Amino acid sequence: MRRRDFLQTTLAAGTAALSWTLLPSMSARAADSDLVEVTLEARPYRYPVVTGANFTGLAYNGQVPGPLLRVRYGQSFRARFVNHTGSVSTIHWHGMILPNDMDGVPYVTQVPVPNGGQFVYTFKPDPPGFRWYHSHVGDQDARGLFGAFLVEDPREPRADVEVVLILHDVPDLHSLDAALAGKSDAPMYLPPGLTASGMRVQPHMSGMSGMSGMNSSAGPMRMGDALKYLSHCVSGAAYPHTRPLIVKVGQTVRLRILNASPTLTHYVRLAGHELRVTHSDGNPLLRPVVVDALRIGVAERYDAWFEVTRPGAWLLESLMGADGGRRQAMVIRTADATAAHPLQVPPQSLAGAKLFTYELAGDGVPLAAGASEPFGPANVRRTLLLGGGTANNPHWTIDGKIWPHTPKIDVRHGDWVEIAFKNPTDMSHPMHLHGHVFELVEASGERLRRPLAKDTTLVPAGGTATWRFRADSPPGRWLLHCHNLVHMMDGMMTEVDYVHRA
Repeated sequence: MRRRDFLQTTLAAGTAALSWTLLPSMSARAADSDLVEVTLEARPYRYPVVTGANFTGLAYNGQVPGPLLRVRYGQSFRARFVNHTGSVSTIHWHGMILPNDMDGVPYVTQVPVPNGGQFVYTFKPDPPGFRWYHSHVGDQDARGLFGAFLVEDPREPRADVEVVLILHDVPDLHSLDAALAGKSDAPMYLPPGLTASGMRVQPHMSGMSGMSGMNSSAGPMRMGDALKYLSHCVSGAAYPHTRPLIVKVGQTVRLRILNASPTLTHYVRLAGHELRVTHSDGNPLLRPVVVDALRIGVAERYDAWFEVTRPGAWLLESLMGADGGRRQAMVIRTADATAAHPLQVPPQSLAGAKLFTYELAGDGVPLAAGASEPFGPANVRRTLLLGGGTANNPHWTIDGKIWPHTPKIDVRHGDWVEIAFKNPTDMSHPMHLHGHVFELVEASGERLRRPLAKDTTLVPAGGTATWRFRADSPPGRWLLHCHNLVHMMDGMMTEVDYVHRA
């Protein structure tokens, strides 16, 4: 008989106030087992006071975010999902290459789990790195059904301190219907000093929170599809109720940061420190890059390291612009910090900051005009036009159509696939492909000499992005969609479909 390590996850609701999760080394017993088993039970959940929100949502095992799941690469994983949400539900294992019928997409890869029902997900988590899980039904992930999933690679070096941070924003669900109708009056969150990332704006507009009257070369902006938010949290708490991280001089700290927001791109900065980024979406960069601030699109993850070289206290903050204040932040301080070490706050503007971008991390160079096949041969080539979001075309579309009428991408096992996105709209779109890790080989007209291995990519407003991957995942129908909740629900979704499936 093979050994099994039965890990029944039944964390108490009170742990929801913990604003980060420390990652000690796995026990020898857990690391040596063949199978990790968990139970995830989804139920209605009243958010605690520390979130700063008067909100009743949903939670896995009585906590938001859901429990951190950890396996060693090579272990098998089994999750018994118990659904008491009041409606159907599923779990999507984001960033995983797994059997298609375990992918958790309702009516595509599985019949959704009815209220009161159960379903067992079984697979071997792959590839190693920082993944996550969330509901793929309606707005359930925005209500609280999400959590981090770490597939640990025992060959990787460890930092002295490793923590998981989940940035999430508590939505005002009354604004969702208005957003889907293009009639929302919610502000647009944008840090000062930002001119080309997220939204295409002019420098003097970068501090504006509402831009409903803006026009651009792409035509009149609808700008009525933004969600309102009740609070902005780090792993279940809003500043100043987030728990401080206590470190020691001489330690190396590894932050694994997930953006689980329904719609917001986050810009993260740590006062007094640069961040050395080593992984994107859980996948190692070909070369680490040192930056002042991280741009993290919806569903993206980054591993960022820093060294504690002196006593002090520093604020790690997601810059929200004038409308957001300092709600989404936490303190990192040394154990010996005193009144002589006042809290340092990062600059509230990104002007002059070295910002993580795909072009920077991938050593981008401008593409030659009219270049032919710049990224290698491909059996399948598709260009997808991301559109809509205007008064004349209120839905968010792919090639002018909405799901399920969007054109599908048919592949055969072993094909090399190249997908080029063109985004003439005035909003960035975090595009996500299920069941694959692709290489980002082009971003906004620059060829990346060091392609980035990812599962989610921000296609910038007015910009482009090109993916390249081998169609060697398990056969099936794999969704490709914008991870902005409003855009996905509004129809910006298609699929990569393996023909002649076994």
